[in-house]
Amino acid sequence: MCGIVGIVQSNPVDLRHVADMADLIRHRGPDDEGIVVFPAQGPVCLAGDDTPSFDQVGALPYRPVAHRREWFADRPATYLAMGHRRLSIVDLSPLGHQPMSYQDRYWIVYNGEVFNYVELREELTRYGYRFRSHSDTEVLLAGYDRWGAGLLDRCNGMWSMAIYDREKHTLFLARDRFGVKPLYYRVTNDGASLAFASEIKAFSALPDWRPTVAAQPAFDFLAWGIQDHGDETLFQGVYQLPPGHFAMLQLNGHGGLTRRLDPRLAVTRWYDLERKHCDVPMNFDEAAGEFRRLFLDAVRLRMRADVPLGSCLSGGLDSSSIVCAVRAELDSIGATMPQKTFSSCSEYRAVDEREFIEEVTRANNVESTLLFPSGSELFERLDDLVWTQDEPFGSSSVFAQWCVFRTVRENGVLVMLDGQGADEQLAGYHGFLGARLAGLARRGQVSEFSTEFGAMRRLHGYGGVKFAEYLVANLFPGSIRPLGALRGMTQMRRDWIDPAALGARDRDPFVPLGARALSVRQLSLAQMNGSNLQMLLHWEDRNSMAHSIEARVPFLDYRLVEYSLNLPEVFKVEHGMTKRVLRQGMRGMVPEKVLDRIDKKGFLTAEEFWMKGDHSAQFAARLDEAIERAGRFIDTGMRDVLSRVVAGKAPFSYHVWRVISFGAWLKRFDITV
Repeated sequence: MCGIVGIVQSNPVDLRHVADMADLIRHRGPDDEGIVVFPAQGPVCLAGDDTPSFDQVGALPYRPVAHRREWFADRPATYLAMGHRRLSIVDLSPLGHQPMSYQDRYWIVYNGEVFNYVELREELTRYGYRFRSHSDTEVLLAGYDRWGAGLLDRCNGMWSMAIYDREKHTLFLARDRFGVKPLYYRVTNDGASLAFASEIKAFSALPDWRPTVAAQPAFDFLAWGIQDHGDETLFQGVYQLPPGHFAMLQLNGHGGLTRRLDPRLAVTRWYDLERKHCDVPMNFDEAAGEFRRLFLDAVRLRMRADVPLGSCLSGGLDSSSIVCAVRAELDSIGATMPQKTFSSCSEYRAVDEREFIEEVTRANNVESTLLFPSGSELFERLDDLVWTQDEPFGSSSVFAQWCVFRTVRENGVLVMLDGQGADEQLAGYHGFLGARLAGLARRGQVSEFSTEFGAMRRLHGYGGVKFAEYLVANLFPGSIRPLGALRGMTQMRRDWIDPAALGARDRDPFVPLGARALSVRQLSLAQMNGSNLQMLLHWEDRNSMAHSIEARVPFLDYRLVEYSLNLPEVFKVEHGMTKRVLRQGMRGMVPEKVLDRIDKKGFLTAEEFWMKGDHSAQFAARLDEAIERAGRFIDTGMRDVLSRVVAGKAPFSYHVWRVISFGAWLKRFDITV
């Protein structure tokens, strides 16, 4: 797991800018660094202060020949430069150094892990390819030589990468299927320079960086709590390569741009989840058995590492399944060491899950670490958190996750398995109950509809208002605002935000994404591609990499996702019960108390208790600061929202935190509104 940066221009690159970009994301890779430049006489690899010694390594085409400081001035011109920061996880030797080359033709900077690299390496060896390292990076380069962009279809993992082909003069930028690993880019106003990086903050090293707010993404975040639902970011002019896409740039013989670029790159979709169909069993027990097999293999692959590994454990079904699967794999190979787990807990019982965490730890050979994030530290760390995340974030749960990864690093663990992606593909959120009802109503299945609604009332205590909310949101999305306004829902109020002053349209962003869905499958696709998962992956990547930790997500093994998506919806949600196929598939491995949970807490902090209790003054002060900094598009009416919540006159609202986080982001990045 690493960080990558690069600049390609029509005029010579100032190498200092590339070096400064890489320095800003050192946390992504403190173990090694490197830069490659391409003057007329051929590629030159440069070292930095963190580059390890190559004394015990023979001749390598990608071995650094000088320190980067020696190339800051009076050196041959280069029109392309790529930098890399390495977090050493597989093949810890200097042979895994990047930028890496293959056949003196292909050069790569790469962030991620391809977990089936062992199998790909064996296949490529049969084709005559030879390897010097034991890294997945070298396998990628050989695979690109063999299959071109078709390599991506063969990879099982997470990645963002840039590959320069010196023979065809092309720069290939690619991102994994589900967007686990980030890749951002920006084009200068004159279209003569393209910069790319793993994190947005890297662009602040560029001399023309003048950050301004992107109006529509900012409105969508503040009013609706959604971000990363397209290629735009909250920074005007900064875009992300969409998940499952690649871009191919044709360069000239010097490695420079051949034409002026548009602000948005032309991209090609190489992976489309909606079009992925596979045969699935029509018998529920058989389907659950196959799900278990795929899941256990996904976990097995993601345990490949040359450094210590642990797991996040919230006490929910997803993380508990991972912990139990890891234990089963360790037992199968005779490994007796305890598995390390890390959990965020709370002194407030309503948001604490220790009773379920303890069920899992008792049933497995686990060394459990519990931590308790505090409201005081939340505000102490807020400015650092928005810098870590690059953008404002929707709730203080991001802070709790940040605390978990900090503790992980303090305990010497470098790879963590986590449960992101399960809820979106397996109908884990209670919103899927609404999609289920809407589908039944649309198909005229009256009896099934009545049975489903009765189960929702019995299991979850949903009354008529909640029922109407779910149904209307999916069948008649245009009516959701009046319904919400009647219930006093803050997101339906507009007296605290002025979209016109911001320069945005007042719209429901979930409608074009398909998240007001008429079926469970449609909602899964919307949440995987835009409305939910992308935010969670953004937060996880930044929080883990801020502490130089590699986070792996077994539920996003593409084989498992495609299988789950094609299962009948009743295998996932029926009679008010979510994630049915996972619950059945993990019987006998995960404790029954966890498998039979019907509540859905998510990854929570005590934000509501902090807001109403000892930290209410800090919420108010930070809110005032945010309103003042945002200018006229956030009205003082937001103060009324907070005061009503604190007084118990209105339900808890995450909108307060969004505005606070947004203001802190404006301040930390010195952003012009």
